Amino acid sequence: MLYFIILCVYYFLVVLSPVMTNNITEDIEVLVFLPQNNSYLFSYARVAPAILYAQQRLKIEGGQYSGFLFNIQFENSDCVNDAMFMLADRSCGQKPDLILGPVCEYEAAAVVRLASHWNIPVISAGALAAGFSNKKTEFSHLTRIAPSYVKMAEIFTAMFEHFTWKTALLVYEDDKEERNCYFTLEGVYHLMADYNIKTYAVSQENRLDADDILQKIYDTEVVIMCMGADKIREIMLAAHRQQFTNGSYVFFNVELFNASSYGNGTWKKGDKYDNAARQAYASLNTVTLLRTVKPEFENFSVEMKKSIEETGLDDCQDCVNIFVEGFHDAMLLYAIALHEAMRNGYNKKNGMKITSLMWNRTFEGIAGQVSMDANGDRNGDFSLMAMTNVEAGTYEVVANYFGVNGTFQLLPAFNIDKIPSKSCGLGMSALTGVSVGAVLGTAMLLAFYFFRKNFRITIERRTHSEEANTRKHYQLREDSIRTNF
Repeated sequence: MLYFIILCVYYFLVVLSPVMTNNITEDIEVLVFLPQNNSYLFSYARVAPAILYAQQRLKIEGGQYSGFLFNIQFENSDCVNDAMFMLADRSCGQKPDLILGPVCEYEAAAVVRLASHWNIPVISAGALAAGFSNKKTEFSHLTRIAPSYVKMAEIFTAMFEHFTWKTALLVYEDDKEERNCYFTLEGVYHLMADYNIKTYAVSQENRLDADDILQKIYDTEVVIMCMGADKIREIMLAAHRQQFTNGSYVFFNVELFNASSYGNGTWKKGDKYDNAARQAYASLNTVTLLRTVKPEFENFSVEMKKSIEETGLDDCQDCVNIFVEGFHDAMLLYAIALHEAMRNGYNKKNGMKITSLMWNRTFEGIAGQVSMDANGDRNGDFSLMAMTNVEAGTYEVVANYFGVNGTFQLLPAFNIDKIPSKSCGLGMSALTGVSVGAVLGTAMLLAFYFFRKNFRITIERRTHSEEANTRKHYQLREDSIRTNF
């Protein structure tokens, strides 16, 4: 009997020890969609090293994820249709267990629809448009590891509430292809439906008409822009010429993925307008992602820059961006969810279960804490940059917004004098027009009073003779009005 008990205990320890010690083993097929074109901030050369870096971290001997063997296959995506066709071709054979990417909205939409139908989890550092927020049907298996545009818009709603702004003009550049700026400000428009919001689209093909844009802001308090740096500069110079940068309005620029190309020095082009641009940019604030620094992230950045430079990509100024961080953290998030699923009796083919376990949880990413909401979207932390030294033309962070708890925090560098003074929601130019109009109206009323007093007798004498003509031509005037209408 004792021998039988010992045998049972031994069997229990041998068979179930992987579960007890968390040493779960599994081969996982990962399909990654990234463009080869290095003009994208999420190109293969930039992002692939981060995914491989995460793969190595998960292999750490003795770690709870060391039993996961990730077989990673990279495929070129062109931000149009390539990814969808590649995924459809693979459906004839072994389907992947996990899909990373694509980033571009239109390409991601097609891939996520197929993956959701086939019960395959998709994690992307893109697909940030508001339309992907509906996870109930065709996008049910999508997890967004980077903050969406709607999440970014929360910093604007926080500022509008804090400063009691009511009106805004959204100005965006629309290329009619990837439409990044369109989707960026669509998030603002979507979230701020309770405010008085107007939009103005700038065609990429046509010449920028900065004066026409400025004509649209007379009855607004805030201008929010998303477009290339050169166009932003042109608009700000035009605003400065028309004295719109004297405190009447507040200007914002949204730049989530390439923040170092804005802020310090972006007003400087080495031309005769540099001085005016520096003064104009004192009224321009930039919304970007909040940057966190910890030793682990510093080591990651060094390794990423080294790996990227080895691929022949010389321009590595912004090589460690939200896409690089996001796809690294995507591997960690999937490993956490898969491990938890398998411990509870599920397997890697239970895509919906694994997806649900990635949502509504917090874990430590490469750059800091990552918080996923109950809808599978990452909560975003954002910073507001402003020019704090006009003479030097330098920027620094003046406020932060933390998406987890919706906290808007002003920093000591924030200058309250840059906030426009409002009177009944009208801009300074509108107030000037109202004041001048009131003075002119008063003068006209006085003139009319004296005119009526001095010539009352003449008017009365002419009244009787004109009554007949009035009745005579009344029907003619009626016909004329109807015809013109």
